[in-house]
Amino acid sequence: AGYIWDACRRAGVSYRSYGEWVQIGATPEAPGVARVAALRGRIDPHYRGWDLLYSDLDRVKRFLAELARFEKVGTMPRFQIVRIGNDHTMGTRAGALTPRAYVAQNDLALGRLVEGISKSKFWATTAIFSVEDDAQNGPDHVDAHRTVALAISPYVRRKTVDSTMYSTSGMLRTMELILGIPPMSQYDAAATPMFRSFGTGADLASYKARPARVSLTETNPPDAPGARRSAELDFSEADAIPDLEFSEILWKAIKGEDSVMPAPVRTAFVRPIK
Repeated sequence: AGYIWDACRRAGVSYRSYGEWVQIGATPEAPGVARVAALRGRIDPHYRGWDLLYSDLDRVKRFLAELARFEKVGTMPRFQIVRIGNDHTMGTRAGALTPRAYVAQNDLALGRLVEGISKSKFWATTAIFSVEDDAQNGPDHVDAHRTVALAISPYVRRKTVDSTMYSTSGMLRTMELILGIPPMSQYDAAATPMFRSFGTGADLASYKARPARVSLTETNPPDAPGARRSAELDFSEADAIPDLEFSEILWKAIKGEDSVMPAPVRTAFVRPIK
């Protein structure tokens, strides 16, 4: 039970958090503080946590500065959480970045993080997992039991299709197995690890981040669909907004003001016990 850093602590696995469970300072220059005891002394206080007015690109720049420091000493924490969350967006609030600019910023930040790690001395023994913190939020016309998830490592299989239905719990279980820590609950214990996504041979080629293909500075006009409502929503904390209403704002921002968002679809997935 508890959080994965609690499991790391119990197992003697070194860990560090960048922005996760961190109370940010009043300004970007002010240091943040850990919100839970287990992270005290195990955060980068100058890596800014949740703040949609602060660029994910600057967050990753800070992370890469720490990575350079780790390279100099020859070691880094075995488990690291790096929070880059500006793909939540501010909807169509006038003057804020557009949803696509926010998402492009987030994509580029992740690409630069992967590039930096892949060019470091730690690449041969590193696996990066990228997934939404709350994939079930924002249900749409397909079903919320899905998300974009990435496994990045020299040992990830190339040019292959893995049709296994994985879950967030399965990704968590995979990390636990790599770290040598036990499952924290019945859910990750029973989840399918991502064995089929990994091979035995390592491809140590480094990655080069691709430049953004949309403007990173594009802002919402005052008459954007949902601009007035977006101005009323509380973006001071992650997910402090009504999911369905915000999904409709984003839908109309992408599909057009006259478009109609389909009703959400919710599906149960059942795996038979053999």
